[in-house]
Amino acid sequence: MGMGLSGPGRMGTQSMDQHFIVMMIPHHDGAIAMADLALTRATRPEIKALARSIKASQTQENTQMRAWYRQWFGGEVPSWGGSYGRGVYSGWGGWMGGRGGMMGGPGRGMGMMGAGTDVEWLKNAPDFDRAFIEQMIPHHRMGVMMASMAQTNSQHPQLRAMQQGMVTAQSREIEQMSQWYRSWYATS
Repeated sequence: MGMGLSGPGRMGTQSMDQHFIVMMIPHHDGAIAMADLALTRATRPEIKALARSIKASQTQENTQMRAWYRQWFGGEVPSWGGSYGRGVYSGWGGWMGGRGGMMGGPGRGMGMMGAGTDVEWLKNAPDFDRAFIEQMIPHHRMGVMMASMAQTNSQHPQLRAMQQGMVTAQSREIEQMSQWYRSWYATS
């Protein structure tokens, strides 16, 4: 009777938004933890400036997503127990559809899934700035993929706008880091 959107289909998209927020907050937390390290360990001012920008925008987005979660779904965002290992990403498995190739490029690729170990690894990296770029590019690529996929099914225009913003900002940052990487570390 043309009532499709009020039935189970709508619940599906609502839980998609819920799922996105639950997944994206710990993903942002991983980037914020890396950015915090960069503020003390990076030697290049460009890396420090990027870290400040990532920390500011992603902290603000997390605050906003937590507020929306309370408003839309009631209660607080469930925690992943303080770390986000592979388990968090298993929910994205269907979406990723074996497109792990997107994680290519400089960096440790799929190792980025367990940010806990990567933050530890980054703390002791001999060339911090290079390691930071090698970690942050695949981390951002995953974020862009999550946000662009979620965007197509989002029920809330505000969240859709934020997802679009994430895709735009992080794609720009990936391009910037890739340029730095080529100019600073390219082997002749």
